[in-house]
Amino acid sequence: MQRGGDFRDVRITNTEWKPSRLDELGFVGRGKSRHRPRNDARLYGGPYPFIQTAEIMDADPYITSHSQTYSEFGLQQSKLWPPNTLCITIAGANTAETAVLKFEACFPDSIVGFIPDEKKADLHFIKYSLDLMRDKFRAVTRGATQDNLSLDKLLSFPLLMPPLPVQRRFAGILSAYDELIENNQRRIKILEEMARSLYREWFVHFRFPSHDKVKMVPSPLGPIPQGWEVKEMQEVADVIDCLHSKKPEECPDGSGIFLQLNNIGDGGKLDMRKLFHISAKDYKRWTSRIELQAGDCIVTNVGRVGAVAQMPDGVKAAPGRNMTAIRPRAGQLTPTCLIEYLLSSHMISEVAKKKDLGTIMDSLNVKGIIRLHVPCPPMDLMLKFESIARPMRKRIEVLVEQTQNLRRTRDLLLPRLLSGQVSIEALQT
Repeated sequence: MQRGGDFRDVRITNTEWKPSRLDELGFVGRGKSRHRPRNDARLYGGPYPFIQTAEIMDADPYITSHSQTYSEFGLQQSKLWPPNTLCITIAGANTAETAVLKFEACFPDSIVGFIPDEKKADLHFIKYSLDLMRDKFRAVTRGATQDNLSLDKLLSFPLLMPPLPVQRRFAGILSAYDELIENNQRRIKILEEMARSLYREWFVHFRFPSHDKVKMVPSPLGPIPQGWEVKEMQEVADVIDCLHSKKPEECPDGSGIFLQLNNIGDGGKLDMRKLFHISAKDYKRWTSRIELQAGDCIVTNVGRVGAVAQMPDGVKAAPGRNMTAIRPRAGQLTPTCLIEYLLSSHMISEVAKKKDLGTIMDSLNVKGIIRLHVPCPPMDLMLKFESIARPMRKRIEVLVEQTQNLRRTRDLLLPRLLSGQVSIEALQT
């Protein structure tokens, strides 16, 4: 087990680089969430953003949104942290993840906040240094009941700190990648909202072209335009369950991608940052029912029940455990109509009706998915929607791939830059 303060594997090329504890470089403190039980409804629903560890894992590098808020009662037992606080997770599977707050927010004691002394430390340099040491932090948590990193353990790891101007130059180079990543993420959100709004306008509010010439008729979902039908998912798509077998062994040199729940991203996107590869033999077995390809959708059955992603062009994979594949049938349902339906509020309502309430976690079984009610317009209208919305989804796929390449380049550059293998001067020439 590695211990804090062991820098034998770090190349020090400048005598001005000095080891410093994190609390010597600014304010360090744990978040607060003192009230029990933590699910007390009085804590939530107010104006104060409440950040949790999963949101830090999803942020790269900035936390720009939140899914939960505290009330005045919740704020009284917590603490509001300012923008540009560096958040560091110290508990659970996401230990040692970092992200920078873009707004005031509260967070629980499973997160540490760091506010730099601007005369000593650059916020982004600290973030990159901690990211570089993530494996060391996680090494000291292995073997515990939970993967927890105490504040004392965190502070026991000194950071190698060059003079402040050098910190800022390093951070500036790496931040350029982060700015491009953030810009891509903003563009992705805009495109997602455009496609979603169009679907909502045409398929939920029924304000499609020439809608005023079509009368409404009764259906199982309520009034729908004449000529539309409400069909079960099994009538318009092939719904295929995953294998119910033991998870295969990871094979880093294997070419087959085995999807896991963490690969199901937000907004219908496939998250390919951490891929699990398996052997050719296992891949053949796990694709015996279906090999996922462009246009197919994957729905999670447990955990984030009903979370969905669509396979992008050029990617094939085996569906992993606890997920269901949906392949639209030609002439019945188009790929973009399928993904937008699965992301719609109607789908959320349908899933809520179909969930099995388990003793440990909610689950959505295949029998529920095949009976999801899908509003189906005439094919000419569906194809018209496809011609408008599909280019948006394609552009999202391109931006996602660009973002993944930027992350990969940044993450390869990070250890080389901070260890002195690559000089600032070399990058600026």
